[in-house]
Amino acid sequence: MNRGELLNYLNQFLAIDDYDDSCPNGLQVEGAAEIHKIACGVSASERLFQAAITAGADAILLHHGIFWQRDPHPYRITGICKKRLALLLKHDLNLFAYHLPLDGHQEIGNNIQILKRLQIPPLEAMEVGFIGYLRRPLDIHELIERINEQLATNAELFDFGPKTVEKVLIISGSSSAACERAKELGVDTFIGGDIREDQVRVCEELSLNFIAAGHYNTEKYGVQALAEHIQQKFSLATEFIDIPNPV
Repeated sequence: MNRGELLNYLNQFLAIDDYDDSCPNGLQVEGAAEIHKIACGVSASERLFQAAITAGADAILLHHGIFWQRDPHPYRITGICKKRLALLLKHDLNLFAYHLPLDGHQEIGNNIQILKRLQIPPLEAMEVGFIGYLRRPLDIHELIERINEQLATNAELFDFGPKTVEKVLIISGSSSAACERAKELGVDTFIGGDIREDQVRVCEELSLNFIAAGHYNTEKYGVQALAEHIQQKFSLATEFIDIPNPV
């Protein structure tokens, strides 16, 4: 498939213009003009790039790419950044990355995929997250067991709220800054990736449960669902490269 056609489709499908993001969404590094196989993963790393090369990919599709607003300016191509870019350029690999658009998408995004896996019906979509309502209230420890099983993770529970869960907010990754917003929305349990130190006390004072299910483990299903979508729509070969991360 032509790179430009794929890029235009992904940018429109993921509605990248709807998000004020901290990184460039779309094509971050240009490689081969024709794409026959896409390697997918969560975060950029030399290990993932080497695995993509071994798999014979023409393109890599990530949730966390290699360029961010937090990068120093003026920009310097040195150290780890140089090594990663050198690999991509040497092997003519395209690098696509989609951050918030891949969290918030209502069909294949990380958060709707988590709801599906946990069998929690979506009640309301937020900018990047979802509110879910359990038809049958669930003991908080039963929910933790379900999360660990369905997300293949080892979630950490901060049980400051009700022992029985009915209404949850799911925002993958580093999302704990939204704890006060979660309480305003009337949820009893916030499922996120990781939690900031200061937000632990905020949750305690709000009487809000927080479940830290892992940044990586809450953000690996969106890119997998997108890869499956691409494969079905364009008959392009895709392969998910799992680089496990306990954080």
